[in-house]
Amino acid sequence: MNRFRYAVCQLVYQSLKFSRGISLDTHLNYARVAKRASRRWEEGSNSNDGQKWKTFEHKGPLFPPEYEALPKNVNFYYDGQPLKLSLATEEVATFYAKMLDHEYTTKEAFQKNFFTDWKEVMSDDERKTIKKLSKCDFNEIQKYFVEKSEEKKNMTKEEKKALKEEANKITEEYGYCLLDGHREKIGNFRVEPPGLFRGRGEHPKMGKLKRRIQPEDIIINCSKDSKIPVPPPGHEWKRVQHDNTVTWLASWVENIQNHIKYIMLNPSSKLKGEKDWQKYEVARSLKLKVDSIRRQYQKDWTSREMKSRQRGVALYFIDKLALRAGNEKEDDTADTVGCCSLRVEHITLHEALDDQQWVVEFDFLGKDSIRYYNKVPVEKKVFKSLTKFMDNKDPEDDLFDRISTTYLNKKLNESMPGLTAKVFRTFNASTTLQDQLNKLTKEDMTLEEKILSYNRANRAVAILCNHQRAAPKTFEKSMQLLQEKIQKKKEQIEAAKKELKTAKKAHKEHPSDRSKKLIEKKEKALRRLEEQLRKLELQVTDREENKVIALGTSKLNYLDPRISVAWCKKYNVPIEKIYNKTQREKFAWAIDMTDEDFQF
Repeated sequence: MNRFRYAVCQLVYQSLKFSRGISLDTHLNYARVAKRASRRWEEGSNSNDGQKWKTFEHKGPLFPPEYEALPKNVNFYYDGQPLKLSLATEEVATFYAKMLDHEYTTKEAFQKNFFTDWKEVMSDDERKTIKKLSKCDFNEIQKYFVEKSEEKKNMTKEEKKALKEEANKITEEYGYCLLDGHREKIGNFRVEPPGLFRGRGEHPKMGKLKRRIQPEDIIINCSKDSKIPVPPPGHEWKRVQHDNTVTWLASWVENIQNHIKYIMLNPSSKLKGEKDWQKYEVARSLKLKVDSIRRQYQKDWTSREMKSRQRGVALYFIDKLALRAGNEKEDDTADTVGCCSLRVEHITLHEALDDQQWVVEFDFLGKDSIRYYNKVPVEKKVFKSLTKFMDNKDPEDDLFDRISTTYLNKKLNESMPGLTAKVFRTFNASTTLQDQLNKLTKEDMTLEEKILSYNRANRAVAILCNHQRAAPKTFEKSMQLLQEKIQKKKEQIEAAKKELKTAKKAHKEHPSDRSKKLIEKKEKALRRLEEQLRKLELQVTDREENKVIALGTSKLNYLDPRISVAWCKKYNVPIEKIYNKTQREKFAWAIDMTDEDFQF
């Protein structure tokens, strides 16, 4: 942590360099953030001995309100007849009703899972009556919630202000903790309310009931000498522990996939910042080892031991394509895979003609059920090894049947302490961003051109990491509005040109200082309109290129923020143009400690 303390000593120098072209308010805000950060960073970290804190106090999680029954005039119908439901059954019915307009409720798996779990909540009499989901009518319930939503949208400014003030009070009470005497923000202090599980893609558990979490499900973590959080009346915690080797405040096991959920510190907290810094430093230090690691895995391509050969090819794909390592999954989870869990059916080999190019075609579902499709030229030795891996195997057999993610990461750690497949992904993502920014950015660019260059560099990383998204629903409409603005601006430019031409003609016929000034004024107005047009056209280009690419994921998780901060300082781009408020808080450590000469 000495580098953090050193960074604080250079704070004034760095902030002054960064302040060119930035408002005084923004500059003072950076100083306030840095001052707070300096007090936190200079205390150092306890992570060397595994202890994350000495004192840790908080209020515990905030639970969602209990369910309130529907008004008597809002009915559920079965087979055309109104049917009064018990409170628990009605609550689950509202979950489905709220989703009637969503495509999920049209999917067979969603309907089947929902109806199965709903029947488990029903009373015996309800279960005997409600036999088929197709005979259930939720429309009146849906209409009620749509109207409630509209009422909220149409609230007066005073009503909205009162709601916001109440929310702020709750955040003040539950949204902060005391960690080693410092007031730290909590990431998400609310326990997720009950509802229906959606999942990503065609998840086999979509539609299942996410049950209400009770205090009896929750483990509280705090320091021994702190004030223990008080559970809601009539309840008690599952357990209270005092583990200072972890930084979560509360945990429980959700019932859909039996995953542990945590309430954690906000990404802007001191401990999260230290962890981020350490993560990117490990990735950055891979530069010193990557050449020898690459020589080794290339050597493994010709190994007589099949395990070593598979390891060499898998590492090649993780390095070259930024593939995730992949983990073994249970049978009831979505069929998503990573490198180590690829099956024979996920790749197709295209043999080269005249030894010119050897191509592997990938087609599988990656994380969050996002399709990964890519045709990649590979080394001949890799191609021949894949041919051997596929010999005498069925399509559903594992491609890399001799290795696992655990084994792969263990071998990587032997090459460099702390090295994992994920570190490789972070290293390649950050290296790509740095290289693209160096290549695409020029000093004489306008601010808008620089931002376009940044987004193009970020986009190269998103494509490498397969960070896709569906085109936003509002995309076509927003683009149409932008095109209309462009057309209007072009008309204004044509009118300005005519006015300028008229002014020049008048000056030629009757020269005067007044007519000369008028020409200068018209020329200035024309230049301003043309600059506005260029900005609009750059926006069109940027939005079109980002249509189906998710830039945020890599920016938050895989790109060393010091690259972006240094770029902003070097090219006088306000940091607000690259990072929003939440991201600036998360990467406060990078903003504080990075100067314009930093290179990943």
